[in-house]
Amino acid sequence: MSSTATIQKGKRGSRVKLGGSILALVVLENGRQIRSRMNQLSVNGGLVSLENPLDEGILVTVLFHLGCTSIRCRAHMLFPMWATKGCLQPCRFLDLPEASRASLNRELESLVRAGASQEEEEAE
Repeated sequence: MSSTATIQKGKRGSRVKLGGSILALVVLENGRQIRSRMNQLSVNGGLVSLENPLDEGILVTVLFHLGCTSIRCRAHMLFPMWATKGCLQPCRFLDLPEASRASLNRELESLVRAGASQEEEEAE
């Protein structure tokens, strides 16, 4: 996983590309559960890979596990983008507790460091 983890910096904050390596569960307000994969992730939200897009603007609960950190928080679904198989749909975390945010940030930074170390080894 670390070889595909790269970081991007911009107005939206740092994002780590995961290439769909993190499984996620999206739970709708009616209780329906949708299995997905995280393509990108930051402490502010993520980009989930879905078979079918969800309505823009709906509220969901997102659950995923990264390293030693388990995240369960409400999220706001944004406008989907069609992909080769299904779609990629961004979501913005709404109520991520500060302790979870800090833990997630540590995991993301660890992935970036591991990816940078591997890239340096491959360059030698």
